Amino acid sequence: MTQQLIIYPLFLQILLAILLMFFWNRINSQRIISILGSTINLGISIWLFAAVWEHGTYTVQAGNWEAPFGITFVADMLSATLVLLTGISGLAVSVFSSGSIIPDRLRFGYFPIFHFLLLGLNGAFLTGDIFNLYVWFEIIIISSFVLITIGGEKAQLEGAVKYFTMNILASMIFLTAIAVLYGLTGSLNMADLAGKVAAIENRGLVEVTAILFLIGFGIKAAVFPLYFWLPASYHTPPSAVSAIFGGLLTKVGVYALIRIFTLIFVGDAFLDQILVVIAILTLFSGGIGALVQNNVRKVFSYLIICHIGYMIAGLGMFTEVAIAGTIFYLIHDIVVKTNLFMVSGLIYKIKGSNSMRALGGFYGEYPKLSLLIFIPLFSLVGIPPLSGFWPKISLINAGFTNESYWTIGAIIFASFITLVVIAKLWAEVFWKTPEDRPRIASFEYFNEISKLRKIQFIVPIAFLSLVSLYIGFGAEHIQLLSSRIAEELVDNQQYIDAVLNKQETLN
Repeated sequence: MTQQLIIYPLFLQILLAILLMFFWNRINSQRIISILGSTINLGISIWLFAAVWEHGTYTVQAGNWEAPFGITFVADMLSATLVLLTGISGLAVSVFSSGSIIPDRLRFGYFPIFHFLLLGLNGAFLTGDIFNLYVWFEIIIISSFVLITIGGEKAQLEGAVKYFTMNILASMIFLTAIAVLYGLTGSLNMADLAGKVAAIENRGLVEVTAILFLIGFGIKAAVFPLYFWLPASYHTPPSAVSAIFGGLLTKVGVYALIRIFTLIFVGDAFLDQILVVIAILTLFSGGIGALVQNNVRKVFSYLIICHIGYMIAGLGMFTEVAIAGTIFYLIHDIVVKTNLFMVSGLIYKIKGSNSMRALGGFYGEYPKLSLLIFIPLFSLVGIPPLSGFWPKISLINAGFTNESYWTIGAIIFASFITLVVIAKLWAEVFWKTPEDRPRIASFEYFNEISKLRKIQFIVPIAFLSLVSLYIGFGAEHIQLLSSRIAEELVDNQQYIDAVLNKQETLN
């Protein structure tokens, strides 16, 4: 019965989404329910993480069907960690949304859809079935499309068209890849596929299938050259929506790549080389894109792309040290990117603009807030001993072991570009003498809102900043976790045995 803890994060999000629909026009009630529900969800996520850490991989079969015939839910350390990070980010964004999302948008069902999105994220991380992963991806796409269009502004709709078009294309490619894989193996269970794909003699056909998955998930992860939809869309919705998008949505694509290339398509030098090349090009293109931007949120959007390259590089090198670096960077990046988009929302609320040309003097007006914002900004850069520094050590170490010097060069280049970009942003937004600009008459500035709403803006940023500081200053604990996850991923027999031999049914 204990293993059915796996499905608690899913049931809770369904319950919250449905419950919030009964309070459609009662905005304050929606805010309270969402924050309380997100707090409970974080507690359940911590419980699940602790249980998996203590007892190993948990599995549950939906219905009374044994694997590989039924839908399997699996919580190994990677899944449990990502569900925990979803809980942390979800709580922060829920509180931030309560203060930052205007009532008119909340009346369009913002909070129910937000929790449906969290449902899709948790489901994607916990499923052990490749087709069921596709179903969770569709829930994520539908929910995110509603969130990106709430308010119906022109820029939002333009961004939504690009976002939806590319993600639907990714889903079509993903579904095609599933069909080919099922035709080859007759199975959809990922643990079962691990053995059956390895037994296929026609490796060329296996590589083509793997490349289909790489393209489908690559679009969702925004890797080179499939990333252009992201900077065209992530800056358009409210900052709370961009925060959950920037922190978690692209990481679902990264998670899917990690899962299939450490479980199903393993040990193929050609595929590993493709991943390394894609990673290098992603690091370069994302960094250069960020360097030429003037809008704060567009800068962060391109840095999402750039830093996806770190994770793909570790996956491509495929040693235990490299995978540990990928996981460590994934943990760091989810927290920091979520926080930075909330920071962009706070800056916009205070200054009425996200254009760096129109900003300046932030440190002089708000020195304490500036010091708080310093934490996620320079954690992103990787200034030691902040959180972004440590995983790069593992990745560079793995690069030397693999003699992948181009990868090392790309990692150093991307780190340097990130430093230049953030230093430029800090100088423009915080230190530069601001120009005299008229205030926007119809805009409600930060100093005009209630004390409660100010708290709802600042507390989530402070909360995630503390998490980032823990990741940086408690790096030995995160490295221990990342190394354990990497060990499980490189030696995937434990996952396979847990799914196929040790099962509990969910009726």
